[in-house]
Amino acid sequence: MAFSTKTFALALTATLGAFSAPALAQTAATPWELKPDTGYAYDKEGKTFSYKMGTNNAGELLKGAKKVPKGTLFFIGHNGQLYMRSGPYLEGDGKFKFGSDQ
Repeated sequence: MAFSTKTFALALTATLGAFSAPALAQTAATPWELKPDTGYAYDKEGKTFSYKMGTNNAGELLKGAKKVPKGTLFFIGHNGQLYMRSGPYLEGDGKFKFGSDQ
């Protein structure tokens, strides 16, 4: 199974998007926990999946994979598309820059 970093990033974003409605109602950020030995995918139709991974072809999995930079924000746009953004997403006081106006 070929699984690129780009696919992984998309999968992470999709998973984050699945929880975006409850997250918007929260006032504080909550940790996003990913499980070891699990692959996350965002398919061509925009559906998300998780897969139990093994170690027999880990070398193939890492071919072409890239690390997701620290400070990356994943989100689903109004059009349902998965996006990622590197760069500041917190205000100086630690509040989410793109949060609600409340």
